[in-house]
Amino acid sequence: MKIRMARRSDIPELQRLLYQVGDVHHQIRPDIFRAGAIKYTEEELAAILDNPSTPVFAAMENSEMLGYCFCQWEEFSGSTVMTDRKELYIDDLCVDEASRGAGVAKALYEYTLDYARERGCNFITLNCWNGNDRAIRFYEKMGMKPRKVYMEIALEDSQC
Repeated sequence: MKIRMARRSDIPELQRLLYQVGDVHHQIRPDIFRAGAIKYTEEELAAILDNPSTPVFAAMENSEMLGYCFCQWEEFSGSTVMTDRKELYIDDLCVDEASRGAGVAKALYEYTLDYARERGCNFITLNCWNGNDRAIRFYEKMGMKPRKVYMEIALEDSQC
C-alpha cells in the first residue's frame, strides 16, 4: 500500500468511497443524512483537490483506492482568549468496506500526523458522529481525546 496526495484522476474512486461514508452516516442518523447521497459533487472534489488548504491523501494498492483522508488547514491568531495555533482538521477519513480491519485507517492517520508535524502543526482535530462506535474506538486507540461535546435536542414541532 502506498499513500499519496489524491489527484483529479482519483475522483471516481473518491466518489465510490464517499457513497460508503454517506451510507454509514445515513444508517446512524437517517433524520439528518439522506440515503444514497454523496458529500461532494465532481466539481467540488476538483476544487478541493486543487486547493493547497485542503489536502486529500489516498491509500492506494496498484490502481485501487483503499481509503482516503480529507483535511483542512485551520489557523487561529489574534484572539484575546485563545492561543495562536495551526491545526489540521480531518474532515473525513474513509476505508473501503472490503479493506477495513487491514491497517489502512492507521496508515492514513499516521501519514496525516507526519504530514501535519512536518508543517509545524499544533493539533489534529476531527468530528465523529455519536453512534459511529467503530470510528470512535479507532480514534481513541490512536490517542485522540474529546476536546468539546456538541449537543442537540430534537424539537418535535420543528419545521427546519
